[in-house]
Amino acid sequence: MDFGAVLQTNPPASRTVHLAKLAEQYGFSHVWTFDSHILWQEPYVIYSKILAETTRITVGPFVTNPATRDWTVTASVFATLNELYGNRTICGIGRGDSAVRVTNGKPTTLAELREAIHVIRELGNSRAVEYNGSTLQFPWSHGSELEVWVAAYGPLALKLTGEVGDGFILQLADLDIAKWMIETVRTAADNAGRDPMSVKFCVAAPMYIGTDWDHMRNQTRWFGGMVGNHVADIVSKYGHDSAVPKALTDYIKAREGYDYNSHGKAGNDHTEFVPDDIVDRFCVLGTPDQHIQKLKALKELGVDQFAGYLQHDNKEETLRVYGEHVIPALKGSKSARV
Repeated sequence: MDFGAVLQTNPPASRTVHLAKLAEQYGFSHVWTFDSHILWQEPYVIYSKILAETTRITVGPFVTNPATRDWTVTASVFATLNELYGNRTICGIGRGDSAVRVTNGKPTTLAELREAIHVIRELGNSRAVEYNGSTLQFPWSHGSELEVWVAAYGPLALKLTGEVGDGFILQLADLDIAKWMIETVRTAADNAGRDPMSVKFCVAAPMYIGTDWDHMRNQTRWFGGMVGNHVADIVSKYGHDSAVPKALTDYIKAREGYDYNSHGKAGNDHTEFVPDDIVDRFCVLGTPDQHIQKLKALKELGVDQFAGYLQHDNKEETLRVYGEHVIPALKGSKSARV
């Protein structure tokens, strides 16, 4: 299992770079960031600094969308970073949430998302693509490699992910929901004539090392509110009696709204509707052994990467404990002599 750290690009940018460097030192393979240009600093500028000061880490948005950036510009950024730093980027993408809603926009359609994935991936891999009636290719890009991983929750979005995604990003760590979604994506891949095992699976959720459960829950309850935005869209489209697991849809019945000014922030004061059991199920909390136990269960479901959100007050310590205890337990150890 690979491990990623998910950061917000809050100022100062040097702190984001510092956390990314720590993540690499502790054995994380990926550093992801939010991509919401009004709420936080521009991530692609910061990626260049992170890549310049690291040697192995892969960086990318968690997640970008087709609406706020021209697709060819997005692809050009990745191809340029790859030329500079040696194919160490990845593109997480979805229909759009905070980046579009803050500007009174709406998430894109699935058709637009499908087309954007194709354009970004082809150009990001130094290939030609049809776009707006023309065949386009970066004449300066050679050997760039870019995977596009899709964030999804609803049935049609999961189907699209299985059909075209290099990877699937599931932003919650509930075992039952993860099992259903992974099976749904794999079925879609198989029906599309793809190898179901070729789609990589990333589970993302807040990770917090500690023993004070009240404090840990209060630091991570924001996540249930963030997920609730996407769930509300699903319920609006499919109703409460859709194929989506009840564990995902029932908890938002008491949801009254959402303030994006507090998006992804610990202590978010409009997530009281999120009960403790949802926080525990959606997040990865507790002692190192409790983290290891849950992550092993996710690994058995087919999860290739766990990406831990660090939007709380225990960032450095959580990275340290993961590096010294959790990651080695999931990767296994080798004997110097047998």
